[in-house]
Amino acid sequence: MTTLRAQKKRQTRKSILQAAIRLFTEKGFEQTSIEELARAAGIGKGTIYGYFATKQEIFLAFCEEEIDYVFKHMDEEVDPEAPLLEQIVALSMAQFDFVTANREFGRLFCREIAFPRESMADKSRELDAQYLGRVMQIIQRAQQRGELHADADPLLALANFHAFYLMVISGWYGGYFGTREMVATMLRALCRQSLIGWSNGDPGTAPDQKVMDQIKAPFAEMNPAALDLQEDDL
Repeated sequence: MTTLRAQKKRQTRKSILQAAIRLFTEKGFEQTSIEELARAAGIGKGTIYGYFATKQEIFLAFCEEEIDYVFKHMDEEVDPEAPLLEQIVALSMAQFDFVTANREFGRLFCREIAFPRESMADKSRELDAQYLGRVMQIIQRAQQRGELHADADPLLALANFHAFYLMVISGWYGGYFGTREMVATMLRALCRQSLIGWSNGDPGTAPDQKVMDQIKAPFAEMNPAALDLQEDDL
């Protein structure tokens, strides 16, 4: 049973995050002070520090909530054995729904995630590792089912699909897609074409493998299992 103390802590945390959404949207991240957040949340400045040590931690809490929201949706609403295309579209649209629930804050959120500050880099990598591991499992299961070539690189597939997500959310904010349906349709078209492939023959010189190994190394350090999941682990 949830205690009143725990309920109050959750409500206080929610109040802080709601105040942050409003003030970060209205004034910008840099221009918003902890004192202003405390006043907007109806609590003392010292109380905020009991939940978040810095503004950066407040912002990163939204990243954690996004991950929780997306994978709760996937666990509850999406068949883990559904075709890869269906799972990737469901995953990306859950991200889209979370981010655009508050349109202007979502714009700021996307910018900060795409270009993280140095002060947030370590924590961002931890969150990246959580996201990476879960999505990589989806892709590797699809590969084991024969939906992807046996020699296809799951990390490159993940990067490809995520680039499509960034493209469609940019299109949403740029006014190219006026409805959620248009976003989902474009996302499906991009992912489907990628899975089908574009070239009728050899598309050209492969990238330098040594450089590719250097690129992959940080991801392996964040979540080694994500790059080398064995069948027994899935």
